[in-house]
Amino acid sequence: MKILEYELRRIYLPLVRPFRTSFTTQTDREVLLIKVTTEDGIVGWSECVAMSAPLYSPEYISGCLETMREFLIPALNKAGDIQAENVASHLKPFLGAQMAKAALETALLDAQLKASGISLATYLGANKTRVPCGVSVGIAPSIEALVDEVTSYVEAGYKRIKLKIEPGWDVEPVRRIRELFPDKPLQVDANQAYSRSDSKLLKRLDEFDLLLIEQPLDEHDILGHAQLAKVMSTPVCLDESIISLSSAQDALELKATSIINIKPGRVGGYLESVKIHDYCVARSTPVWCGGMLETGIGRAANLALAALPGFTLPGDTSASSRFFKQDITTPFEMVDGYIEVPNGIGIGVVPDIEFMESITRSVETITY
Repeated sequence: MKILEYELRRIYLPLVRPFRTSFTTQTDREVLLIKVTTEDGIVGWSECVAMSAPLYSPEYISGCLETMREFLIPALNKAGDIQAENVASHLKPFLGAQMAKAALETALLDAQLKASGISLATYLGANKTRVPCGVSVGIAPSIEALVDEVTSYVEAGYKRIKLKIEPGWDVEPVRRIRELFPDKPLQVDANQAYSRSDSKLLKRLDEFDLLLIEQPLDEHDILGHAQLAKVMSTPVCLDESIISLSSAQDALELKATSIINIKPGRVGGYLESVKIHDYCVARSTPVWCGGMLETGIGRAANLALAALPGFTLPGDTSASSRFFKQDITTPFEMVDGYIEVPNGIGIGVVPDIEFMESITRSVETITY
């Protein structure tokens, strides 16, 4: 498959409500979209999940753009006739840049599967036609505001609630939600906000029968997570620390985690995600699919991944309306707590070009 054109498009998609974590507050989602066109005129789409600033990971949108333009796309062009399965090996000489690499690999994979008439779900090995929906709830201005927001999601039918926590916003908010919803699957996400000295505080969360605590410590502190896992009954789940199959293997071997959040952009793409999934299945380790406030393009691909057999916990793949008044694709709707997995060829969705043009800030085209 020969790629004749790469289009790199920045859009700004307003959020329904501000989304606050321990490191940022977002009122809109800046997104980098990738479009590739093959010599046969087949188009592939993807989105880069990097944020506007390097707050979740070292990658950020402007940096990803430059990395793609200066290094990754020229390397793929030099390779000539290329398959998505070979993208990672062609780009391996360039260190890091998992999100940028994942976006390019996914766009090529979308085009390749369209040419073959295969859906991404089928290609990855999905065995489900729908997946349960979890919702991620940001840090609220007050506990009562949190109660109102969580109640709306429970009433809407979400199967699992995830609460963002940080020092000063942890035990009491979690206690309040657990008291109101004693039987609801509930987990918390710290986004690296705590340190090893907080183990006694974090252990207080054990009383709330949580599914897991996600990434409580710095992403590089694997030893600290292993030590914390020894003293907490709540399972420790790693997110930012898992950037590849090898990092997942190391974390599990060192007992720093017992559950893994797989985010395709963070680990370098859907093909690496499947490798992590397969390894965890072989070890009977639960996995779930994390989210990065994706548009319908990224959400469609995540649904295909979350439909694999090892994804036994509800992920962050919520309905489009959770984040956006209008999505750039046909919106994904939740029915009885589930979303249908796209079964069209490729990722199974196409963008609304007219709407996308109206929210575009810049477009860069690289033609060969």
